Amino acid sequence: MAVRKLKPVTPGQRHKITNTFEEITKSTPEKSLLRPLKKSGGRNNTGKMTMRYIGGGHKRRYRVIDFLRDKDGVGAAVQSIEYDPNRTARIALLKYEDGEKRYIIAPSGLKVGQTIRSGQGIAPEVGNALTLGEIPLGTLIHNIELRPGQGGVLARSAGSYAQLTSRDGKYAIIKLPSGESRMILTTCRATVGTVSNSDHQIEKSGKAGRNRWKGRRPRVRGVAMNPVDHPMGGGEGRASGGHPRSRNGKPAKGYKTRSKKNVSDKYIIERRKTKK
Repeated sequence: MAVRKLKPVTPGQRHKITNTFEEITKSTPEKSLLRPLKKSGGRNNTGKMTMRYIGGGHKRRYRVIDFLRDKDGVGAAVQSIEYDPNRTARIALLKYEDGEKRYIIAPSGLKVGQTIRSGQGIAPEVGNALTLGEIPLGTLIHNIELRPGQGGVLARSAGSYAQLTSRDGKYAIIKLPSGESRMILTTCRATVGTVSNSDHQIEKSGKAGRNRWKGRRPRVRGVAMNPVDHPMGGGEGRASGGHPRSRNGKPAKGYKTRSKKNVSDKYIIERRKTKK
C-alpha cells in the first residue's frame, strides 16, 4: 500500500494525495454478494431532516461482509482483494472448499491464493478468526466481537487494530485503538492481524467536489448563522460566538455525553485518551 502526490496541473490536484490502489486485484465485485443501497438524504421515516449536510453523492451498492466468521473447519482461499466504496478498508473475496463465497475485511498482508480458516484449534496467523481465549497474548487483532455470536464490531476501519494484553478468568483484556482498555469475554471472536489500507489517513481529497461525490454537503459554521438559527449566531462583525455548542444548545469540544448509568462501565479498565 502506498500513496502518490499528483503534480499541480489543476487547482484540484495541487494538494491531492491519493492511493495507488496497487493491492487491488479485481475491479468488478462479486454479483451474488451485492445488495441495493438506498440514500436517505439525512431524512428519517417521516421525511424530516434529522441530519444536516447529507445528500447527493455517487450511487453505490452494498457489499455483504461476513463479520461473524462462523464457517468453522472449512478452508477458504483468497480469490481477490477489492475496493469497497462503503468503507475505508479493503475487502477480500473468499471461496470456501464447499464452493460458498464470502467477503471479509482484508487484513494487511493478506495475499491472493492464501488459505485462511476460522474456528478452534487453528494457528493464530493473519486472516484466521479465533476466540480470544485461543489467541496468544500480545497479538494484534481486529474485527472483535463484544458479545459471542454478535459479529465483529471493534477495529474495522482502515489501519486500525487492537492488542490482546492479558486474560483474567473468563475475560480477556483488550487495548483498543482509542487507548481504552476493556474486558471482553474470551468466547468472543477476533481476526488476527491489522486492517488493510493503513495509508488512508495520509490521503487528501484536494477539492470540495470529492466530498460531494461522497454525499457530504457543505457544512455551515454556527457563528456564520443568525441568532434564530444557532446559539452562536449573530453579533456585530465577526463575533467569536462564545462557548462552542450544538444547534440545540448542547456544549461541544470537551463536554462528556456518555451516560453515568452505562452498564458497560464495569468492563472498562482504562478510559480512552483525550486531547489535553
